[in-house]
Amino acid sequence: MGHSVMPASEDAPCAELPDPFGGPQAATAVIGADGTVTAWSRQAQWLLGFSAREAVGRLATEFLSLPQGADPGRTAARMRVREGWEGLVEARRRDGAATNLEVRLVPLTRADGERNWLALASDTRTSVQDLTRPMLRHFFTGSPLGIGVVDTELRCVWMNDALARSAGIPRNQRIGRRISDAQPGPDAERLERVMRRVLESGEALVDDEYQGTSPLSPGGMDRCWSASYFRLEDSVGQPLGVCYVVMDITDRRQAQHRLALLNEASLCIGSTLDVRRTAQELAEVAVPRLADVVMVDVLPSVLAGEEPAPGPLAGDTPLRRAAQHSLRGGCPESPVEVGETVAFTPGSPGAYCLTEGRAFLQADVGHARWLEDDPVRAAKIREFGAFSSLWLPLRARGVTLGVATFVRQSDERAPLDDDDRLLAEEFVARAALCVDNARRFTREHTAALTLQRSLLPHRLAGRTAVEVASRYLPADGQTGVGGDWFDVIPLSGARVALVVGDVVGHGIEAAAAMGRLRTAVQTLADMELPPDELLAHLDDLVVRLTEEEAATAILGATCLYAVYDPVTLRCTLARAAHLPPAVVDTDGRVTFPELPAGPPLGLGSLPFESAELQLAEGSLLALYTNGLVERRPDGDIDVALGRLRTALSQPDRPLEQLCGRVIRSVRRDRPSDDVALLLARTRGLGADEVATWDLPVDPAVVGTARELAGRQLECWGLPQLLFTTELVVSELVTNAIRHAAGPIQLRLIRQAVLTCEVSDASSTTPRLRHARTTDEGGRGLLLVAQLSKRWGTRHTPAGKIIWAEQAIPAPEPERVGCTSEVPVVTGG
Repeated sequence: MGHSVMPASEDAPCAELPDPFGGPQAATAVIGADGTVTAWSRQAQWLLGFSAREAVGRLATEFLSLPQGADPGRTAARMRVREGWEGLVEARRRDGAATNLEVRLVPLTRADGERNWLALASDTRTSVQDLTRPMLRHFFTGSPLGIGVVDTELRCVWMNDALARSAGIPRNQRIGRRISDAQPGPDAERLERVMRRVLESGEALVDDEYQGTSPLSPGGMDRCWSASYFRLEDSVGQPLGVCYVVMDITDRRQAQHRLALLNEASLCIGSTLDVRRTAQELAEVAVPRLADVVMVDVLPSVLAGEEPAPGPLAGDTPLRRAAQHSLRGGCPESPVEVGETVAFTPGSPGAYCLTEGRAFLQADVGHARWLEDDPVRAAKIREFGAFSSLWLPLRARGVTLGVATFVRQSDERAPLDDDDRLLAEEFVARAALCVDNARRFTREHTAALTLQRSLLPHRLAGRTAVEVASRYLPADGQTGVGGDWFDVIPLSGARVALVVGDVVGHGIEAAAAMGRLRTAVQTLADMELPPDELLAHLDDLVVRLTEEEAATAILGATCLYAVYDPVTLRCTLARAAHLPPAVVDTDGRVTFPELPAGPPLGLGSLPFESAELQLAEGSLLALYTNGLVERRPDGDIDVALGRLRTALSQPDRPLEQLCGRVIRSVRRDRPSDDVALLLARTRGLGADEVATWDLPVDPAVVGTARELAGRQLECWGLPQLLFTTELVVSELVTNAIRHAAGPIQLRLIRQAVLTCEVSDASSTTPRLRHARTTDEGGRGLLLVAQLSKRWGTRHTPAGKIIWAEQAIPAPEPERVGCTSEVPVVTGG
C-alpha cells in the first residue's frame, strides 16, 4: 500500500496519524470549487509520492488513472455530488504505477459561500476494515435482522430498517426515546432491565427470547423474538451504550409448538385398544390447543370391529358419534350425544370428506349455505358460534373410517388456517391408525371371546357328588382373551372330576389351545385314568402338538385335575405346575394342601404324582387360576392368598354368593390375566343310595347276586329296572368269576342313573367282541352294552371295576316298610 522510497526532508514519509474515520493511514486533501488541489497532507504524500509543492495547484483529476479518451471534467463533475461521494478509484502514483484507493468526498462551505471538497483516501491494501467499511454499512442498513443502539441512558440512538419494521413504530418515534416511552408495558420494562444489566456488567447476553404483540402482527397475535446484547465501549473501555440484535422467531416457535403437540398427541392418542377411547383422546388432545370444540364420528362397523367397505363412501352414510370434547363442560355445542347416529346433509363439508376423502377448511361457518338444509346444526352455531371449522376424514390403510370436526368459536383466536390444517391432519392420521388398530383388535378380541365362550362349559353338572359354582373373568381389553378354563366331568360310580387349567398366552391361539386341552381332558377322563396318569397322557399330547404344529404350538400350560368319590369321601388330586386348591372344612378353616407340584405340560419325560385327601361331607374345594391371586409386575401373592382365605372362611354361604365374594375381595382391580374360579361343595352318598355286597368266587353265587339286586330295586322303588338289572348283574358277576380272581364285590348306586359295579382283583381289561352263531360264549359284554346307557372299566390299586349305567325312569310313590339293609353274602 504505497511502500515506495520517499526522498528525505520534505519528501520523507510522515509518521502515521490517526484517521478520524477509522483508517490507520488516511490521506487528506482539499479541492477547490474549480477542481484544483489547495491543500495536501503528509499522508497523501506518503500514499501517492507527490509532495505538497508538487500537488497543490494541480487538478485533482491529474492524480487519477483515467481510461484513454475519458473527459477529466466530466469525471470531476460526477465526483462533485451535492451530499458527498464515496467509492473506489484507481489513482496514479508519482512513479507511474496505478493503485486502488478508497475515496470519500465531503463537501466544505467557505465563509463566502463557495463550496470546496475534503478528500479522504486510503489504500485498499492498507486495512481490511477500510475495504469492508461500505459493506459494513450495507450490512447494518440492509440486514434482515433488527439492529439497534442505545446510549447509557437506554435512549435509542440508531436502528436499522429491519428493526423499525419489526417494531412497527416509525424511526422518528424511536430515536432519542427509551423503549418504555415508545412501547410502554411489562415487555419494555423487562427489555430495559436486560439492557441495564448488560451495560453495567459488560457481559454479553445471547439468545434472550421474549414474547409480545407487534402492531404489524396479523390479528394482533403474539410474536416471539430472540435478542442478543453486547456493550459498546470507547478506546479506554468506558461504556458508550448497548447494541442489540433482534430476530423474529415466531415461525420457529410455532414449529416447535406444533412438534411438541405432535409429540404429545403420539403419547396420548392410542393408549388403549378401544375405538371410543382413542377417539376421545383425539378430541381431548386437540382442545384447546387446536380448537374449541372437536367431534369425532366413525362408521358403526368400526365400533363393532368389522371390516369397513373399501373405496369412497356416500355423503349421507350414517355415522356414530364416538367422542366429543369442548371448552364447555358436556359439549353443549353438539346436536347429538356420544353413541347417537350422525348423518351429514348433501353438500356439507362432512359429506365432502366422506365422498372425496379430503379435508375441508371453512371460515365464517355461520353464513354457509349448506346450513340451510341442516337447521339443527344451524341453531347450535347461532347459539354458540363457529368462527371457523375444519373437517377431516379419518383414513387408515386407504379406507375411510369416519370424520373429525374441529371448530373455533371465538374471534379472539385467529381462524383456522392451512398450518392448523396440516397439524390437524397429523393428529387425525395418528388417531385413524390407532382407531383402525383398535378396530382390528376388537374384531380379534370378539372372535377370541366368542371362541372361548363356546369352548368353556355352559352348564356344570356335578350330579349329587358335589354342588358347584364358577366364575370366569376375562382379562382387560389391552391383554386380550387368555387360555384359562375349568370343567366338571361326571365319572362312573357317582364320582366327579374337577379340572382347572391355564394356557400361556392370549388371543385366538390361546383360546383354541385351551379348547383342545379341555377336549383332551374330557376324553382322557372317560378312559377312567387316575389323575397322575391323565396328566402324563395330556403332557404327551402337548409335546406331540408342539412337534407337529410349530406355528400353533402350545407354549406352556398348567392344569389341576381332581377326582372326588362321594361314596368314600376321598379326593385324589394331581397338578402340572398349577396352584394348589384351597380346602375349607365345615368349621370355616381354610388350608392350601401341599401337593406334588409336577412340571408344566409340554416338557415331557417328567413324572406326575397324585395325592389323596379325606374330606368331610360339606367341605369346600376352591380351584382357581393364577390370574386370581397373582398381580404383575410386583404383586404379592401372599397378600392375595390371605384375601382368598378370608373370603372363603364362610363356607355355609350359597356358592354363587361366595364366588362373587371371592372375586370382589381378591381381584379388586381389572385383571391383566384371565381369572377362572371353580367352587365345589362335597356331598356324601348315604346308605339309602348305595348297596354293597362281597361275593365269593363261586358260580352258584350268580343267582344270589340277582336276588340281592332285585330286592334292593324293590326297596328303591325301581321295579321297572328289575329285569335288565338282573341280566346285567348276572353277566358281570359271571364274567368276574370265570375270568378274574377274587374277592368279588357287587355295588349298586342310585343317583340320576342306576349304576351297577362289579369289582375283582384282576387288572385285565375285558374286551367287547361279537360272537359267531356257533360260539357258546362271548355275548356277555355285548348284552351288557345293549341293555345299559353306557358301560366301562376302570382300574383300582386292587384290580379293576366293570360298571354299567341305566337311566332311572320317573319316580313312583315311595313304598312303606322297605329297608336297604341287605346282609352281606359270604357264600353260595
